[in-house]
Amino acid sequence: MKKLIQFKNIVKDFDGKLVLKGINLDIYENEFVTLLGPSGCGKTTLLRILGGFLTQTEGQVLFDGQEITKVPPYKREINTVFQKYALFPHMNVYNNIAFGLKIKKEPKDIIEQKVKRMLKLVNLEEYADRNVTEMSGGQQQRVAIARALVNEPSVLLLDEPLGALDLKLRKEMQQELKKIQQEVGITFIYVTHDQEEALTMSDKIVVMKDGEIQQIGTPTDIYNEPVNQYVANFIGESNIIDGVMQEDYLVIFEDKKFKCVDFGFAPNEKVDVVIRPEDLDIVPRTDGKLKGIVKSVLFKGVHYETIVETKVGTSITVKMMVSDDRPVYNESANEKISANDFYLDVEDVEKLDEGTIVARADAQAWDPETDEFISIKEISYSIQKENGSYPVTFSTAAGTSVTVNMIVKDENRVANKEYQEEIFAVNFFKKADEIHESIALETDLKTWANASAWSLEDGTSVEIADVKYTFDPETVAPGTYEVTFATEGYEYKVDTTDRYEIGNEVGLIFQPEDIHIMTKEN
Repeated sequence: MKKLIQFKNIVKDFDGKLVLKGINLDIYENEFVTLLGPSGCGKTTLLRILGGFLTQTEGQVLFDGQEITKVPPYKREINTVFQKYALFPHMNVYNNIAFGLKIKKEPKDIIEQKVKRMLKLVNLEEYADRNVTEMSGGQQQRVAIARALVNEPSVLLLDEPLGALDLKLRKEMQQELKKIQQEVGITFIYVTHDQEEALTMSDKIVVMKDGEIQQIGTPTDIYNEPVNQYVANFIGESNIIDGVMQEDYLVIFEDKKFKCVDFGFAPNEKVDVVIRPEDLDIVPRTDGKLKGIVKSVLFKGVHYETIVETKVGTSITVKMMVSDDRPVYNESANEKISANDFYLDVEDVEKLDEGTIVARADAQAWDPETDEFISIKEISYSIQKENGSYPVTFSTAAGTSVTVNMIVKDENRVANKEYQEEIFAVNFFKKADEIHESIALETDLKTWANASAWSLEDGTSVEIADVKYTFDPETVAPGTYEVTFATEGYEYKVDTTDRYEIGNEVGLIFQPEDIHIMTKEN
């Protein structure tokens, strides 16, 4: 096919904000191309640049090999159909379609011939004399398309033209638009945020996000072979699971090995595994490659959306005691000192040293005028290897001191024998200001609680994927709060025509070709 349109490094900014960030895209003759993405991704901006209604900040737009940036819209072989159609309300259907031809001063008989051909193409032959204000939304859209096509453009731009129609009519018009494009044999460039529209009508889909192209491909390629999580989630629904590509055609997820059709990854590379809901089948538990419990069932009209939980994350809940920051002030020495109460496991008492005590208590002294730190010279404590509360005193050389409690308790850990995991965390004390000032609170909470998890089979580290808390970090007041840490659980969305009841124990099966492997994003 002949290359008709070329976008070369198109950059567009509005008042210093980049809307397009170096778009490179080729469009060929007779293609139905859809620019797909959420509001604000830059798809309409790109369309308007091609139509001549906006000028790019950088880059080139080539049409049939010629640079057209300085060519005005009316001289481009491009027509546009907008969402609101922009029909002339004081004209009937015939005159709306004929308007552009009359402006060009074409002969009357030629105009009549072309308009009748367009009326037949859009199935409005009996409506030539009808006022457009008396027509339905779908009929008005057909008039707008006919008016654009009657000028015989090389390219038709459609900016969300179905957005104002109801669902049933929108689906009908999707088919009509594709049929019209095939009959007239010109390039259609269509803008939408509706994934179903893109998959239904397009020869090629361009998925956009934040002014950049994420993936270009056929509907089948985009759906079955998404390049990243964004595309996988935006085009349809996906189950995305953490995995490891052990070798070509063999992936590990949920601690099990599965054959797949993907290759070319590094040995033991961490990856994202994608399985579409319609590619999973629910079977008796004993027959499943994965085993789980039905957690929810939602009827979607032609199928049931069934959530199957195959693994519950191993979790542990600890207490966070929040206090006001009230350091001890030694006016004569011009020093301040502060520390927190803290928890210790019984097993940690034997290996306790002063460095650990300072760190766990977050003990520090400083000059209040310069904020320079002052060394803690002495730590006094007496502790037993049994549950209890033991005072510890921190002092500077000038005698500024603060006393807090070391609280010794049995180890706080939870073992999950079914999934061979164990998780550990400790209760902890914090000042309200420390929480207010935290930049990465979930990471800090894990650090403060010394939270960790590991496999009971081989001792390898297991990621703590979920941190839950009920307080507002910006307004947290002194008090006691619960913080829960959990390893990752797994849920799968399954589309099935069979209804299952919540609580049913089931199995899940899939084939190697149903598994798609993506490079894991940072």
